[in-house]
Amino acid sequence: MPEGKALAFAVTGERRCLGVRRGARWAVCPYAAVLDGGSARDQCAECARLDRSRSVAADTMADDPRPYGVYLAYFGPGMLKVGITAAERGAARLVEQGAVTYAWLGRGPLMAARRAEALLGSALEVRDRYGKAEKRAARAALPPVPERVAALAGLHEAARGLEGWPEALEPAAFAWTDHTEVFGLARIPAGAGEVAGLAAGEEIVGDVVAGAGSDLYVRGAGGEGGVFVVDARLLAGWVLRGAAGGVTTATVRVGKGRGKGEVRGEDGAQGSLF
Repeated sequence: MPEGKALAFAVTGERRCLGVRRGARWAVCPYAAVLDGGSARDQCAECARLDRSRSVAADTMADDPRPYGVYLAYFGPGMLKVGITAAERGAARLVEQGAVTYAWLGRGPLMAARRAEALLGSALEVRDRYGKAEKRAARAALPPVPERVAALAGLHEAARGLEGWPEALEPAAFAWTDHTEVFGLARIPAGAGEVAGLAAGEEIVGDVVAGAGSDLYVRGAGGEGGVFVVDARLLAGWVLRGAAGGVTTATVRVGKGRGKGEVRGEDGAQGSLF
């Protein structure tokens, strides 16, 4: 989404489970389950369980014939990750995760990709996951691009030198991609607030500053409300309509460096803690 794009919407009704995705279609949740407005999950427990029964992420789809890519992703100083994604998706998974800089390590069958991922975890202690809070904190204080690339290059070289590299995995020469411009990382301020949840009738109004993965950074209406981040996954399951007012009414938690962790709306009134 381009910088300066105006947002003005409200969430209405009840937040409902999106159901189960099979192929290119979503099957409606048979329970019509109502979801918690403070969770990024867009499925109820039963639908999520059904999804995991046929999932690469949950290792219940070992017979997937598609080729997979193994990637190395940089999120911040000391925050290097290894992961896999279907080769046909290209770099979409890296964008979804909000990877700041990344490089491909290899390509091959699913189980070979899984073995490489596990090898880096055990031999080099490379993590396969970082939490939302960790990623957000790192974005506001990133080192220069050359430092990020050097960290990736070092890991790439170390990974290729490991014993036990899966024979079926074709190694990739080191080549990096950075998302500074794509995400607008230079525009993300330190101490941005955050919308930790949504309730029916609440509105978000402002202008887009930047976007990284599912995180959308918004400047309050008129530029007077400060910058806050909203996880777009919180919107899944709601019915959206145009905002009726001119300010954000969703509760925004004040970021570090902008107070002592209190929660305030754009009008300055303290709200309830999440």
